[in-house]
Amino acid sequence: MNARLLLVEDDPEIARVVRDTFLREGYEVTWATTGLEGWEDFQERSYDLVLIDLMLPEMDGFTLCKNIRWKSDIPMMIISARKEDEDKVEGLQLGADDYVAKPFSLVELKARVGSLLRRWRRYQGVPDLENKTAYMNGLTLHWNQQKVLIHGHEIDLTGKEFDLLKVMAQNPQRTFSKSELYQHVWHQVDADGLHTVTVHIKSLREKLMDPVKTPQFIQTVWGKGYRFIGEPV
Repeated sequence: MNARLLLVEDDPEIARVVRDTFLREGYEVTWATTGLEGWEDFQERSYDLVLIDLMLPEMDGFTLCKNIRWKSDIPMMIISARKEDEDKVEGLQLGADDYVAKPFSLVELKARVGSLLRRWRRYQGVPDLENKTAYMNGLTLHWNQQKVLIHGHEIDLTGKEFDLLKVMAQNPQRTFSKSELYQHVWHQVDADGLHTVTVHIKSLREKLMDPVKTPQFIQTVWGKGYRFIGEPV
């Protein structure tokens, strides 16, 4: 097996051709038919490269690219019938590594995938994130163990609270809207979830002993959302 690919494509004819092509080349391929399904698949397994269509049901390809890039530096390739320069620029700005317009040559697609994987493997020896990170004001995050300490004392976070803290801490100083956090942590796009985010952020702050008016870790950006401002030691 060369690599494990995640293919997110709602057109069954195109998806089957692409999937079968890479299966014959020795790749392992997971096929998702919606953006939300692709996001769930990405959360459940590790992949070496993701192929993403832009025009997807439930969660569009732009949002999926953004969510994946928040979590991982994995190579991402957009395959789309949308050929406008604006779409290409937006996709690349969201973290995609390449953009292939439909209809495309399968020979070219295989070559581009192989090139991205070679580059990824070249730099794969450098860890994306240390096992733990210590911040000023006593906060320590143990990433793999999902453990959080304040001044050496472990605090009890729920899974969702840890996931909220993790996505913000891994993207420091970046402002996340409530809808973005809900999509990333709850894997849904329901607008009713914004109150859920507010409640969990409030609980997370209380456990971190992080006051709203003088925050050390989670800052409210009024009218926009939240961002992590903790400074690594």
